[in-house]
Amino acid sequence: MANSALELIGLILTLIGLIGTAASTGMPMWRVTAFIGENIIVFETRYEGLWMNCYRQADIRMQCKVYDSLLALPQDLQAARGLMCCALALGGLGLLISLVGLQCTSCIENNDEAKRIVLLIAGVMVICACICVLIPVSWTGHVIIREFYNPLLLDAQRRELGEALYIGWVAAAFLFVGGCMFVCFNLQSAKDTDSQRYLYSKPSSYMAYPPQPLQPLQPQPMVLLPQPQPQLQPQPMLSRQPSNNYSYNSRYPSVRSGVAYL
Repeated sequence: MANSALELIGLILTLIGLIGTAASTGMPMWRVTAFIGENIIVFETRYEGLWMNCYRQADIRMQCKVYDSLLALPQDLQAARGLMCCALALGGLGLLISLVGLQCTSCIENNDEAKRIVLLIAGVMVICACICVLIPVSWTGHVIIREFYNPLLLDAQRRELGEALYIGWVAAAFLFVGGCMFVCFNLQSAKDTDSQRYLYSKPSSYMAYPPQPLQPLQPQPMVLLPQPQPQLQPQPMLSRQPSNNYSYNSRYPSVRSGVAYL
């Protein structure tokens, strides 16, 4: 019962992390305009995301434009696209596979070992999805911070961390916790099962006897067993006396009949 509750908690955490990953992938708020120094134009905000860049004017109206070319994007955004898509694919497959291996589902019946293996595979896939989310979010955040303190850039060119990055970090944390719950608890239950498999209970009448010295073997006299004699089969006896049995029919006269005729 406890394992089923923990599996459901891991499933819910994985689902929340997957939703956060999808939101972070689609949001354009990865890079936000920094209003510092001489940049006093505060009624216009620029957002840069993985798929588009947007402008908001006076918190009323937002206009977005999809990127015309993938190769024109920075390297961090190009890598972030592929990694975030891989994270969504791995997280979705891990979530579906975990539904098969839950104790409260009947997809695999009367086979706890198979369910444990399925949940381990799902947990590994969810952890891989967490890594795929964490790499692009952290890489983009590192680039933004490095450019912010670059003295060669103008104040209008500096950017700040957007909301999508924070959502990505939180989603990676949820995915990591959910995947670890799938993996750790099933590994622990597998160890408990293996340890219980080799346990045995001693009977109540069990008594320990001291070791006895080995006795030398005494030579035993040889006894000859009588062997049965083979029974001889009676052989036919040869006789010199002529036989009087002429009961067979033949087309040719025999020698004896010829002698008798003479």
